[in-house]
Amino acid sequence: MNLSEEERDAFSGTSVGQWNTVLTTYYILIFIIAVPGNALALWAFFHQKNTSPTKVFLSSLSVADISYILILPMRIGYHLSDQRWPFGDVLCRLSGFLFYLNMYCSLYLMSFISLDRFVAVVLPIKSQSIRKPKYAKVAVVILWVIIIVSMSPTLSLRKTRTVSPGICNNLYLEKTSSAALISTIVAFAIPLAVITVCYTLILLKLRTLDQHEERPVKDKAIKMIILVLMNFLLAFVPYHVCRVIYIKMYAPGLTNGPPEPLVRANQITSALTCVSGVLDPVMYFFLNRAYRNQLLQLFCRKQETNLQSHLIG
Repeated sequence: MNLSEEERDAFSGTSVGQWNTVLTTYYILIFIIAVPGNALALWAFFHQKNTSPTKVFLSSLSVADISYILILPMRIGYHLSDQRWPFGDVLCRLSGFLFYLNMYCSLYLMSFISLDRFVAVVLPIKSQSIRKPKYAKVAVVILWVIIIVSMSPTLSLRKTRTVSPGICNNLYLEKTSSAALISTIVAFAIPLAVITVCYTLILLKLRTLDQHEERPVKDKAIKMIILVLMNFLLAFVPYHVCRVIYIKMYAPGLTNGPPEPLVRANQITSALTCVSGVLDPVMYFFLNRAYRNQLLQLFCRKQETNLQSHLIG
């Protein structure tokens, strides 16, 4: 962007300094909450003896979240430096790559979780031969390979080189093209369609289940639907809606860059994708018993330690 700070302040009504403070504080809070939640999830998943397709998908989701959390210190440093990029070209390219990697791995893993629950609820008998951990692992490996290969152009020096020292267009993907519009819509439409169809069919099936005999299945399915939809609507829908508008309005030939409100909307919705790193551990708590037990044990031990310290004191 080539707008001066005075021009941007007058146009948006909020100073760049205040804007940077808000985003810095937001990213620090997300980092503090998301790191322990996802680290504990990884520890619980990999120490769990019994496995299932759901556990495979959730553990991969925690890996994707941690890969995104890695770029938060870079965003914090960027805003602390008044939107000057201090980390060099390699980390600039890596920040865009990790952003896309996490976002689309998360989206498609949530669609896998929805498909898995659909098969378990709607096709309980047939699912016994389909819902196997080895199939889930194969699906996850294929997903990671496809997304890594698809996103690898963001690591290309030719396409992502910083324009000048202190500028990183990859951090919020501010430089784009009309060709990106189709890929953005398609990449988002597939998991959106899968999740919508799966949950519609699950809800229709739940209406036919006996209220007492199938209560555990119904409760778990409803919890999953609420958690995944909340994550999907808060973290990913705003970004993709804004991104489509941004790409359509973006004109590479403009000397002053995109309109400032659009730039800030792009930053806000990009920041909202971080919410997934906070909401996913909540999903792990309700959908994975091992993670829930570990978290409860951790808090129980902490309370016992505090009580003992209070009694001794």
